[in-house]
Amino acid sequence: MKATQQGGQIESRHGGIQVIARAAAILRELGDHPEGLSLAEIAKAVGLPRSTIQRIVAALQTEGFVEMVGSQGGHRLGPELGRLLYHTRIDVISVVRPLLADLCHEVGETVVFCGVEHYQVQVLERVVSEQELRVVPSMGRMHVPFHSTSVGKALLAIMTDDAVAKILDKTLATDNSAAPKREALMGDLRKIRSAGFAEDYEEYMAGLASYAVSLDTYFGKFAVAVVAPAGRALIRKQEYLEPLKAFKMEVEAKIGQSYGEPRHT
Repeated sequence: MKATQQGGQIESRHGGIQVIARAAAILRELGDHPEGLSLAEIAKAVGLPRSTIQRIVAALQTEGFVEMVGSQGGHRLGPELGRLLYHTRIDVISVVRPLLADLCHEVGETVVFCGVEHYQVQVLERVVSEQELRVVPSMGRMHVPFHSTSVGKALLAIMTDDAVAKILDKTLATDNSAAPKREALMGDLRKIRSAGFAEDYEEYMAGLASYAVSLDTYFGKFAVAVVAPAGRALIRKQEYLEPLKAFKMEVEAKIGQSYGEPRHT
């Protein structure tokens, strides 16, 4: 009797893990399609029966992780995920804000702390330099191609090739020039991984330059950059890179993936 009960508990745990894995697959697929998907489209994408998808989506909808969109029965990610993401970002910003202030003071330039949302780089926090000639970036999403900024390239460099491909499919032009651009960018990413930093010299905007490093934390993947007028940035490049790399080491020592029990994203 005892053996039967233990077998039932193991089977129940296995079934629970399977449901979580399936729910995660559904959420990832909806994350790739912010416009929403029907149950049939979700079922086809994740390779599960429609009836199974319907049960899991209904449970996720009850908890606010999925919501209906339109009158055609489509579904998209729900507000509860946004709430959790907001609190996560508040947590990570509370950790990095004083370190950002120290970095800004050390290099004498504006610094920005960025994440990713809906295939776009988002400025989550900034500390503006007190210099007379300085850069004051806007908060929120940067409505420019992901790969045209140092923070975007730094973030791409720590993603898997599949994740990079998905972003480039959304952000890179589909004309005849796309293939050479993609090949050149992949080459740049290999160099960034080797060098440990990314740079942008007037790619994002004329007269501006920046240098960025990625941050792999248990809150997620982020990047921080020093942003300065292009002429000054070119001359002071080495003066920015060492403090940037020291910042990365300090942040990852506090909340890096290798610290404590890492969270997988």
